[in-house]
Amino acid sequence: MTVETPTRFSPLSAWQETLAQLPNGLQVRELPFLTQLTVRMQPGSPAARAVEASLGITLPDPLRAEISGDVKVLWMGPDEWLLVAPDGRQHELLAQLRSAIGDEFATVTDVSAQRTTLALSGHLVRTVLAQGCAIDLDPRVTPVGSCLTTVLAQAPVTLVVRGEAASSVWLLVRSSFAPYMATWLVDACTEYREGTG
Repeated sequence: MTVETPTRFSPLSAWQETLAQLPNGLQVRELPFLTQLTVRMQPGSPAARAVEASLGITLPDPLRAEISGDVKVLWMGPDEWLLVAPDGRQHELLAQLRSAIGDEFATVTDVSAQRTTLALSGHLVRTVLAQGCAIDLDPRVTPVGSCLTTVLAQAPVTLVVRGEAASSVWLLVRSSFAPYMATWLVDACTEYREGTG
Protein backbone atom coordinates (compact mmCIF):
# COMPACT_ATOMS: atom_id res chain seq x y z
CA MET A 1 0.00 0.00 0.00
CA THR A 2 1.42 3.36 -1.00
CA VAL A 3 0.75 6.50 0.98
CA GLU A 4 0.37 9.62 -1.09
CA THR A 5 2.02 12.77 0.15
CA PRO A 6 -0.66 15.44 0.54
CA THR A 7 -0.45 18.37 -1.87
CA ARG A 8 0.54 21.60 -0.19
CA PHE A 9 -0.99 24.91 -1.20
CA SER A 10 0.60 28.13 -0.06
CA PRO A 11 -1.70 30.79 1.44
CA LEU A 12 -1.11 32.98 -1.62
CA SER A 13 -0.99 30.36 -4.37
CA ALA A 14 -3.93 32.03 -6.12
CA TRP A 15 -2.29 35.47 -5.93
CA GLN A 16 0.90 34.95 -7.94
CA GLU A 17 -0.41 36.43 -11.19
CA THR A 18 -1.97 39.44 -9.44
CA LEU A 19 1.16 40.19 -7.43
CA ALA A 20 3.26 39.95 -10.58
CA GLN A 21 1.29 42.86 -12.05
CA LEU A 22 2.22 45.41 -9.39
CA PRO A 23 4.10 48.57 -10.49
CA ASN A 24 7.77 48.20 -11.42
CA GLY A 25 8.79 49.96 -8.21
CA LEU A 26 7.41 47.18 -6.01
CA GLN A 27 7.98 43.47 -6.50
CA VAL A 28 6.16 41.12 -4.16
CA ARG A 29 6.62 37.39 -4.05
CA GLU A 30 5.62 34.79 -1.53
CA LEU A 31 8.29 32.58 0.01
CA PRO A 32 6.04 29.68 0.98
CA PHE A 33 6.75 26.78 3.29
CA LEU A 34 9.87 28.20 4.94
CA THR A 35 11.04 26.28 7.98
CA GLN A 36 10.23 28.33 11.10
CA LEU A 37 11.18 27.32 14.61
CA THR A 38 10.46 29.29 17.78
CA VAL A 39 13.24 29.05 20.36
CA ARG A 40 12.54 30.22 23.93
CA MET A 41 15.36 30.59 26.46
CA GLN A 42 17.10 33.17 28.61
CA PRO A 43 19.68 35.29 26.77
CA GLY A 44 23.21 34.42 27.83
CA SER A 45 22.10 31.15 29.44
CA PRO A 46 23.88 27.83 28.84
CA ALA A 47 21.03 26.90 26.47
CA ALA A 48 21.51 30.13 24.50
CA ARG A 49 25.25 29.53 24.25
CA ALA A 50 24.59 25.96 23.09
CA VAL A 51 22.21 27.19 20.38
CA GLU A 52 24.73 29.79 19.21
CA ALA A 53 27.50 27.19 19.05
CA SER A 54 25.28 24.71 17.21
CA LEU A 55 24.22 27.25 14.58
CA GLY A 56 27.52 29.12 14.41
CA ILE A 57 25.83 32.47 15.02
CA THR A 58 25.34 35.06 17.73
CA LEU A 59 21.72 35.48 18.76
CA PRO A 60 20.59 38.95 17.66
CA ASP A 61 19.90 41.74 20.13
CA PRO A 62 16.43 43.24 20.60
CA LEU A 63 14.77 44.50 17.41
CA ARG A 64 17.48 42.91 15.26
CA ALA A 65 17.83 39.91 12.95
CA GLU A 66 20.82 37.85 11.85
CA ILE A 67 20.12 37.47 8.13
CA SER A 68 23.49 36.64 6.60
CA GLY A 69 23.37 32.85 6.72
CA ASP A 70 21.20 30.03 5.44
CA VAL A 71 19.41 30.00 8.81
CA LYS A 72 18.05 33.46 9.64
CA VAL A 73 17.50 34.32 13.31
CA LEU A 74 14.90 36.95 14.21
CA TRP A 75 14.54 38.51 17.65
CA MET A 76 10.88 38.20 18.67
CA GLY A 77 10.92 39.08 22.36
CA PRO A 78 13.10 39.20 25.49
CA ASP A 79 13.50 35.40 25.57
CA GLU A 80 12.28 34.40 22.11
CA TRP A 81 13.85 34.03 18.67
CA LEU A 82 12.46 32.76 15.38
CA LEU A 83 14.71 30.64 13.18
CA VAL A 84 13.85 30.81 9.48
CA ALA A 85 15.41 28.34 7.05
CA PRO A 86 14.63 26.83 3.64
CA ASP A 87 11.72 24.45 3.24
CA GLY A 88 12.19 20.94 4.61
CA ARG A 89 14.75 21.68 7.33
CA GLN A 90 12.35 21.38 10.29
CA HIS A 91 13.28 17.89 11.44
CA GLU A 92 17.01 18.35 10.96
CA LEU A 93 17.09 21.66 12.87
CA LEU A 94 14.79 20.42 15.63
CA ALA A 95 17.02 17.41 16.24
CA GLN A 96 20.20 19.51 16.04
CA LEU A 97 18.99 22.14 18.50
CA ARG A 98 17.39 19.73 20.96
CA SER A 99 20.60 17.72 21.00
CA ALA A 100 22.67 20.86 21.58
CA ILE A 101 20.40 22.12 24.37
CA GLY A 102 20.25 18.76 26.11
CA ASP A 103 18.91 19.15 29.66
CA GLU A 104 19.25 22.93 29.73
CA PHE A 105 16.09 25.01 30.15
CA ALA A 106 14.75 25.95 26.70
CA THR A 107 12.04 25.06 24.21
CA VAL A 108 12.17 24.60 20.45
CA THR A 109 8.85 24.46 18.60
CA ASP A 110 8.07 23.97 14.91
CA VAL A 111 5.76 26.83 13.87
CA SER A 112 6.33 26.52 10.11
CA ALA A 113 2.62 26.31 9.31
CA GLN A 114 1.80 29.43 11.30
CA ARG A 115 3.06 32.12 8.91
CA THR A 116 3.98 32.74 5.33
CA THR A 117 6.62 35.21 4.17
CA LEU A 118 6.25 37.99 1.64
CA ALA A 119 9.46 39.31 0.08
CA LEU A 120 9.06 42.94 -1.02
CA SER A 121 11.66 44.80 -3.04
CA GLY A 122 11.96 47.96 -5.09
CA HIS A 123 12.12 51.71 -4.65
CA LEU A 124 8.43 51.94 -3.68
CA VAL A 125 8.65 49.61 -0.67
CA ARG A 126 9.01 52.35 1.97
CA THR A 127 6.39 54.55 0.32
CA VAL A 128 3.78 51.80 0.05
CA LEU A 129 4.35 50.43 3.56
CA ALA A 130 4.11 53.94 5.02
CA GLN A 131 0.44 53.98 3.98
CA GLY A 132 -0.41 51.31 6.54
CA CYS A 133 2.43 51.12 9.04
CA ALA A 134 3.54 53.58 11.73
CA ILE A 135 7.13 52.28 11.75
CA ASP A 136 9.64 54.84 10.45
CA LEU A 137 11.55 53.01 7.71
CA ASP A 138 14.15 55.73 7.32
CA PRO A 139 17.54 53.96 7.23
CA ARG A 140 18.77 56.09 10.14
CA VAL A 141 15.99 54.61 12.27
CA THR A 142 15.58 51.11 10.81
CA PRO A 143 18.85 50.02 9.19
CA VAL A 144 19.46 46.70 7.48
CA GLY A 145 18.94 43.91 9.99
CA SER A 146 16.10 45.61 11.86
CA CYS A 147 13.37 43.20 12.98
CA LEU A 148 10.12 44.71 14.20
CA THR A 149 6.85 43.14 15.23
CA THR A 150 4.22 45.69 14.31
CA VAL A 151 0.85 46.22 12.64
CA LEU A 152 0.50 46.79 8.90
CA ALA A 153 -2.98 47.78 7.73
CA GLN A 154 -4.30 46.50 11.08
CA ALA A 155 -2.74 43.06 10.56
CA PRO A 156 0.07 41.82 12.83
CA VAL A 157 3.34 41.27 10.96
CA THR A 158 7.02 40.82 11.62
CA LEU A 159 8.97 43.16 9.35
CA VAL A 160 12.63 42.42 8.59
CA VAL A 161 14.69 45.06 6.75
CA ARG A 162 16.97 43.23 4.32
CA GLY A 163 18.10 46.02 1.94
CA GLU A 164 19.44 49.55 2.24
CA ALA A 165 16.76 52.20 2.83
CA ALA A 166 14.20 49.40 3.26
CA SER A 167 14.39 48.66 -0.46
CA SER A 168 14.04 44.98 0.43
CA VAL A 169 11.98 43.66 3.33
CA TRP A 170 10.38 40.47 4.51
CA LEU A 171 6.88 40.52 5.93
CA LEU A 172 6.09 37.46 8.02
CA VAL A 173 2.33 37.29 8.31
CA ARG A 174 -0.07 34.75 9.75
CA SER A 175 -1.28 32.45 6.99
CA SER A 176 -4.90 33.38 7.68
CA PHE A 177 -4.06 37.08 7.15
CA ALA A 178 -2.03 36.54 3.96
CA PRO A 179 -4.86 37.07 1.41
CA TYR A 180 -5.91 40.22 3.26
CA MET A 181 -2.31 41.49 3.17
CA ALA A 182 -2.05 40.76 -0.56
CA THR A 183 -5.32 42.62 -1.16
CA TRP A 184 -4.05 45.60 0.82
CA LEU A 185 -0.73 45.71 -1.06
CA VAL A 186 -2.49 45.64 -4.42
CA ASP A 187 -4.81 48.45 -3.32
CA ALA A 188 -1.96 50.51 -1.83
CA CYS A 189 -0.19 50.43 -5.21
CA THR A 190 -3.14 51.73 -7.22
CA GLU A 191 -1.83 55.29 -7.54
CA TYR A 192 1.59 54.07 -8.75
CA ARG A 193 0.37 51.95 -11.63
CA GLU A 194 0.77 54.62 -14.27
CA GLY A 195 3.64 56.99 -14.84
CA THR A 196 5.42 56.75 -11.48
CA GLY A 197 5.92 52.93 -11.19
